[in-house]
Parts: sequence; C-alpha cells; structure tokens
Amino acid sequence: MNNDLSVLIVEDDPHVLLGCQQALTLEDIPCIGVGSAEEALERVGDNFAGIVISDIRLPGIDGLELLGRLKERDRSLPVVLITGHGDISMAVGAMQKGAYDFMEKPFSPERLVDVARRALEQRSLAREVSSLRRQLAERDSLEGRIIGRSPAMQKLRELIANVADTSANVLIEGETGTGKELVARCLHDFSRRHSKQFVALNCGGLPENLFESEIFGHEANAFTGAGKRRIGKIEHADGGTLFLDEVESMPLPLQIKLLRVLQERTLERLGSNQSVAVDCRVIAATKSDLDESSKAGEFRSDLYYRLNVVTLELPPLRERREDILQLFEYFLQQSSLRFDRIAPELDNQTVSNLMSHDWPGNVRELRNVAERFALGLPAFKKPGAGGSTHGLAFAEAVEAFERNLLGDALQRSGGNLTQASQELGMAKTTLFDKVKKYGLSH
Repeated sequence: MNNDLSVLIVEDDPHVLLGCQQALTLEDIPCIGVGSAEEALERVGDNFAGIVISDIRLPGIDGLELLGRLKERDRSLPVVLITGHGDISMAVGAMQKGAYDFMEKPFSPERLVDVARRALEQRSLAREVSSLRRQLAERDSLEGRIIGRSPAMQKLRELIANVADTSANVLIEGETGTGKELVARCLHDFSRRHSKQFVALNCGGLPENLFESEIFGHEANAFTGAGKRRIGKIEHADGGTLFLDEVESMPLPLQIKLLRVLQERTLERLGSNQSVAVDCRVIAATKSDLDESSKAGEFRSDLYYRLNVVTLELPPLRERREDILQLFEYFLQQSSLRFDRIAPELDNQTVSNLMSHDWPGNVRELRNVAERFALGLPAFKKPGAGGSTHGLAFAEAVEAFERNLLGDALQRSGGNLTQASQELGMAKTTLFDKVKKYGLSH
C-alpha cells in the first residue's frame, strides 16, 4: 500500500464496506477496502502511513487479533474497531489494548468521517514526531548537522571531516548568523577531543576589565572582589576545545597573552607566579577580515597567523539559495516538534518570499522565520517583506527553486535518475542535463 495518509477499511459485509468508502470519498479522505484481516495484514507494510478501521467480527482472524498484530508492528498506528450490538465490553477491552476508538453499528457517515479525521490527524502528528526524532538522531553525521546540498556546503563538510581530528587551530570566517559556532562544535565533536570540554567565549560580550580574569582565571584576592580562585576558560578547556567567537574584539594587550599561551602551552592565573600546563585546541571565529585588520594594526599579525592554520569560510545564505528551502523545512519541523504543532504546508507566496529575500541575518534569521511560520503566523512580519531591496532576478529564483526540487527528488530516489525522472515527470535525458548543470550528485 502507498505511503500517503489514507484509511484502510476492513469489513466482510460488502454493503457496509461500500457505504464506508462512499462516506469517506465524499469528504475527500483517501480510502481502500478489504474483506478480511489477512488481506489487511498484507497491505499494511512497514511504511504504511494511514489508519485502520476494522470490524471486530471477521471470518478467520478477527478484529481483536488484527489489532494485536498491527500494534506489534507499529505501536503508533491508530486502529478503530467497529462493534455490533452487545460487543461494547469487548470494545472497551480493545481500547485498553491500544485501539484508538470504536464505533457501534449502526453508525452515521458523520460519525465515521469524524473518527477517521481525528485518527488521521493523530497519525500525521505521530509520524512527524518520529521523523523529527530520526533527523535529530542523525545529528551525529555531518550531513545531519551541516545542512545544504550547495557546492559550498559540500566543500565545507569535506573540509571539516578532513581537519576535525587534528590539532590544527582553525579560523572560521563568516557573517553574523551563518553558523560559525555550529561548525566549531562539529570540529570538536568529530575529533578525539570530543569527550572533553567544548568551551565557548564571546570576545565581544565581556567588558575589558573582566576579560583577562574570564579567559586566564585568577587566584583568591588577586583583585578587589576576587574572593576565591577561579579557573579561566583556557584552563577549563584543557584536553578539549576553546572557541573564541568574535575574536576580532579581543583587546590588544590580551592578544599578546593569548599568543604566549598558544606558543608555550602554559598560562598563569592572575595573581599567581605558577605556570599551569594547558593543552587545548583553539578555534576562532570572526565576521571581519583579520588579514586587513592585522595590516591596519587593529589585530596582531602574529596571533592572526597562529590562529589561521586552517581557514573555513562560511558563505552567506544569499549566496547559496538552493539550500534555503531545505533549511527552512528542517527548522520548520524542529519548531513544530517543540511547539507540539503539525507543520503547516508551504504556500507559493511564502516560497517566493523565502527565495527572494536577502537574508541579512542569514541562517539565524531563517530559523526565526520558520518558528513564526510553525506557530501559524506569517513567515514575514510585513506583507511583501520577503522581497529583496536589491532584487533577485526571476531567472535566479527559478533556478534556485529548480535545483532544490531536483536535489530532493534525487535524495528520495537514492540517486536513481530513472526513478527521479518518473517522479518529476521529466525525461531522463533532461534530468541528466540539469543534474550536470547544477552540479548535483547522484
């Protein structure tokens, strides 16, 4: 049986079966009817996405046994039982064994439609939750965490996989909201240091007078208010990873001290003359051009070269538009799970706005838009707000949408061009040309 949300009716009375099918069909609820539990079990495979409505009294396997077998396969599958007069106690027992609901004969078409719709809604929500949990479980893979099929993101995942399990310091460059901390966490999680601490420090979020104590630590009474010893961020990251976000904001005097720590692998807490050995990998992130800053004397060039052993550049979202819909769907599913909502369907206007917006806030802004949409609010706060002030050429928007559509089809088909072309209603040769044009993998 296909994977669409539908109703499988199990009823040996052909007149009752026909009546049920007609009632559901008139309400645009997909359904199919079978005359026995044995046939129902053949149709309900592992990927069955619908619900089952079954009479209790059937030839051969009865409805109660069918309920038990279906629940063994899929505990979340809603099964509605149809009972005859005098079977109420049996139906109550079935509810205790996991039946979704029961209907006593004779029942009205309205009652059937109402029960079916409620069960289908629960089924849809349960499958979404299950899908999201699988996606969240896949965060252990780079593809599940660094999302996007654009060439830039494919290259980024390759670089992360290549340098993650090394001791090389990494500089991550990218605009605000492009996911610099996510990349830093992936570098840590895919390294042999993953069992130790990942310590993040926003260099632009601390007053200068507190920065030195925060990063290097201090001894008791090292300064007014220092009542007890404090372990600094670098020492806390010993054996693990220190992530310095907005490193361009680090005061110049502290840049000298950090450089010394990186060179000598030791530090001294404020108020102490004792050296403490530290072994941490440093990952720094910046939204500025540190090379230009170092040439202008705004950032120490020797520290820049020490941090810049490996550089990872994160492209802004507007430069990888083919990833927008995939990211939006991912954030929408996450938000729907968190808010306990069924993810709303994307309409054409929202898709158009998503593809044409400039995304100055990058992926972070896209996540916020997805959260609003999951709550049933307009994706963009003002009508037409999705439109870019610079304007995205219509042809570019169409290409980005087409690239995303083809990529999804190839992913579902496991890279099978024949299957993908049939799904898209497109000649295989045409699909091959477009796959080549967009640089999609298959």
